[in-house]
Amino acid sequence: MNYQDTLDYMYNQLPMFHRIGKDAYKADLSNALSLDNHYNHPHKHYKTIHVAGTNGKGSVSHSIAAVLQSAGYKTGLFTSPHLKDFRERIRVNGKMIPEETVTDFISKGIAIFDSIKPSFFEMTSALAFEYFAMENVDIAVIEVGMGGRLDSTNIISPVLSVITNIGLDHTEFLGNTLEQIAGEKAGIIKNDIPVVIGEYQPETWPVFELIANKKNSAITIASNVYNVINSNITSNGTQAFTVFKNDVALEGIIELDLLGYYQKKNICTILSIIDNLCELGFDLSSQLVRNGLKNVVNITGLQGRWQVLGNDPLIVCDTGHNKHGLTIVIEQLLHVPCKQLHMVIGFVNDKDVIGILALLPADAIYYFTQASIPRAMDSVLLKEKAGLFGLKGETYITVDLAYQTAKTNAKADDIVFIGGSNFVVAEIL
Repeated sequence: MNYQDTLDYMYNQLPMFHRIGKDAYKADLSNALSLDNHYNHPHKHYKTIHVAGTNGKGSVSHSIAAVLQSAGYKTGLFTSPHLKDFRERIRVNGKMIPEETVTDFISKGIAIFDSIKPSFFEMTSALAFEYFAMENVDIAVIEVGMGGRLDSTNIISPVLSVITNIGLDHTEFLGNTLEQIAGEKAGIIKNDIPVVIGEYQPETWPVFELIANKKNSAITIASNVYNVINSNITSNGTQAFTVFKNDVALEGIIELDLLGYYQKKNICTILSIIDNLCELGFDLSSQLVRNGLKNVVNITGLQGRWQVLGNDPLIVCDTGHNKHGLTIVIEQLLHVPCKQLHMVIGFVNDKDVIGILALLPADAIYYFTQASIPRAMDSVLLKEKAGLFGLKGETYITVDLAYQTAKTNAKADDIVFIGGSNFVVAEIL
């Protein structure tokens, strides 16, 4: 079995949520626990940080990994989904897991995979935990795939739990209210393990407070501790924040090489995580923290967060894919001066597309498209739905055709935006 054979097996033999949706979702931890037992509980050989949330968990996970690596800790990072290469999901000190390691794990594990029939994500989580143990990492940052309570990653005992925020996403699995979704995310809160909540939300705070108290888990609300009063883009291509902690200004600016407006919220969560890690005994000096945050992309390989792909015209992509996340992305788009906005958009068919379309500017030119996955919403149907909100444009059978057409049509003082789905962004990177 070579690497391509391995990928074919993984994609074709194992149910994969991000491609087919709910049919791949398994609402219990039995398979994850069976795999964990088979591999002799590898996650117990290193420390972990567990990160959940509706939006921001990818940026936060990568940023914390960058800080830990800058401080000299051998750091594992497990995130999802990948954009171009499966191996993006599993990194040690920023380097993707080798192809031969993936192939070896799958070829040796086919018997148990065929026996218990895990989902793609269950199998991938087991691979990540085993690889981090093989590499003798000091700590691994583990991003929840979806939800928390029943997520395959929720077999670990972290040193710190993190819940970035709560929005309405994956409602068919997690609930139709913020309170219900918070209850699922709060499933990662463990007995006597501190938890950082990124944002105070009146609907979700009672849920977190109740569960944290039951678990004797010390709770920090990042937005109650930190506040960003100003941000701007520097000549070095970073986003500079003026940050207050408990109403006292931090010395100097905090720079982050992630440029989305939504990073204003994430930076507060990140700094609260760092405070908690320092209290737990991690050696994270201010200079090391600042160096890590200025170089998240270079250190971890993160892509797709307000990523600038070109200038004249400005071309930007972003993986924001639900109403909660796209609200801030659209706000940022509308603050960038341009003559004409060109929107290359596509969605998956289980999203609240109506809620998202209501956010989009009516004076943009739209290029309705669909990613090459079974979950993709048909571009013709998307155009019909968009028409209800006065959004006008043409349909394109592939993302690349939509993108190339937008680039051809755009003038130097226009903006081309690509987004709506991780998978649309993936196809143009």
